[in-house]
Amino acid sequence: MTLEIPIKKPDPDFHTMAQVLSGKKKISRLFIAELLVDEEIKKIIIEKYFGEKNVPPPRGQRFGSSDDGENMHDTEDYLQAYRNYHKALISFYHRMGYNFIPDLEFYLNFSSLNKASRVGKDNAIFSRGDRYWAEEGYGMIRNWEDFEKFPWEKAEKMLDTYGEHLEFLSKNLPDGIMIAVQAAVYEPVMEWLFGYEGMFYSAFDDPDLVKAVIDTLGDLVYKSYLIAAQVKGVGVIWHGDDLAYKTGTMISPDLLRKWIFPWYKKYGEIAKKNSLPYWYHCCGNKSEIMEDLIEFVQIDAIHAFEDGCCPVMEYKKKYGGRMGLIGGADIDKLARLSVIELRKYLHKIIENCMPGGRYVFGSGNSICNFIPLENYLILLEVGQYYGK
Repeated sequence: MTLEIPIKKPDPDFHTMAQVLSGKKKISRLFIAELLVDEEIKKIIIEKYFGEKNVPPPRGQRFGSSDDGENMHDTEDYLQAYRNYHKALISFYHRMGYNFIPDLEFYLNFSSLNKASRVGKDNAIFSRGDRYWAEEGYGMIRNWEDFEKFPWEKAEKMLDTYGEHLEFLSKNLPDGIMIAVQAAVYEPVMEWLFGYEGMFYSAFDDPDLVKAVIDTLGDLVYKSYLIAAQVKGVGVIWHGDDLAYKTGTMISPDLLRKWIFPWYKKYGEIAKKNSLPYWYHCCGNKSEIMEDLIEFVQIDAIHAFEDGCCPVMEYKKKYGGRMGLIGGADIDKLARLSVIELRKYLHKIIENCMPGGRYVFGSGNSICNFIPLENYLILLEVGQYYGK
């Protein structure tokens, strides 16, 4: 069967998908989910397959300001661009067959305070020109003086209208679709607040400073989830932090247990108090911390799989009875395999992960702008028509 884009009659059912991941329902239908689809991929699909003009993200930041200090969100032109973009975003995920809209608004707006990350050329197939790269050296905070100077008050201010943003999305959701609220703590601390070297050195030289930065951002994220949990259209708290690389975690599991996991547990408690599922995204080798995530943090489902260190089929065998699994198609294979090889690979994942339930299909990370469009569409086609 050939996949029709856009799907003529989308049939989203977020609640059933969540119940499948939680183990409360076992059904033959295969659900598909993505953490996100890159803007460049979205643009080409809207223009080529929808036959419509793409609506780009609005200039500036929703809760921030432009470089010259002009309050972008106070202008009617900006607000209209904001509305148009988010309506088009909802339409895209709906017409592509997804069951939720990923929302990173607070995370992206907090990232507007980033003055440290490197800007470099993007050589992807669907290049965005320049893109931000994580700071491998030192970031914005090196000492207590930098910590005090950081514009935390601006970040706090971003929360003032976050609920308004989520209410706007909620009012424009098609039936069956919900919002997946996403944010991060460890990743921005590592990538630009401290930088990689700054984080590693500070963990030994000034651990109290690292804890202070983590706790300050951790509390902001906590408040964002408190706001989100009260909004009718929010279906899941999907926290995301890349803690690891190919062979292990980037800082010791003991430090993660001391600094990071207590915040994760608090986020999960917000979800549970509001009858929401709690999913977690983490790249890299998570083997040393899986019991912490399952028993202490108590995540409902995990996402981000790489065949080189954490293949989804192995996770299904080890943990499939204790939590849900999301995605699994390795990004490298999505980018490199031939059409025939890719179909075989995707079918093998489904055949190994579907039995017993608690599985939702998709990429191992996200639909990045270096994945060939044909391969992304094959992923969707296999998922949409598997078993039919």
